[in-house]
Amino acid sequence: MDRTSVLALRLAGPLQSWGASSRFTRRTTESAPTKSGVVGLLAAAAGLERGDDAGLAPLAALRFGTRIDQPGTRVRDFHTAHHGITGASMPLSERFYLADAVFVAAVEGDHALLAGLHEALRTPAYPPYLGRRSCPPSEPVVLGLHEDARLEDVLANVPWQASAWYRRRHRAPQTLTVLRETAADESAGAADVLRDQPVSFDAAHRRHALRTVVTVPVPAPIPSGGGPQDVHDPFAALDALEDESF
Repeated sequence: MDRTSVLALRLAGPLQSWGASSRFTRRTTESAPTKSGVVGLLAAAAGLERGDDAGLAPLAALRFGTRIDQPGTRVRDFHTAHHGITGASMPLSERFYLADAVFVAAVEGDHALLAGLHEALRTPAYPPYLGRRSCPPSEPVVLGLHEDARLEDVLANVPWQASAWYRRRHRAPQTLTVLRETAADESAGAADVLRDQPVSFDAAHRRHALRTVVTVPVPAPIPSGGGPQDVHDPFAALDALEDESF
């Protein structure tokens, strides 16, 4: 029998954008990472080309979930561009991002596949980004490979990943929100439907299917120190100076 494991990721950066739908010049973002976006990150790390639908299929079949550890703030930007050949101005587009957000994302599936992805993320073929190429992660995304584990257990037990400055300014939460796919033996109950199940990343024929998502609260796994202590925060010194000024 194949072993089932879970690969956990920490998705943090100045900006993130996880769009599940776009209409014309308006590019929105969901409040949490989409499956399409995270699978795209994994595919890029593994070196898959956009038209490799056969290579994409095993990644798309992984069971996916995410936990909101630091909600962030939704911000809006306006984007202008010019045609590379004619120089003509393109229509002004409205784009939305999540600023200062932190998520724990996880995928469940075959251990051998996830072990390969774990190594690929350490030395990625293509740089990872958080939904859009303009949104790089602020640190390595790998949290760990959990052998013989279940998605819901990992999302419930990985320590709270909020940034150091956020932990100093906010009281530790009692619960965290998890959005995940149901297990094969689990009833969907009250579920939402999102069109972010990747089918093809081919630039000319990008396709996504619907998937079912359940939203559940989990007790916040707060370490005794109040959060992860080994996360490098380049702005910690500035925050300390700001705190001392009052």
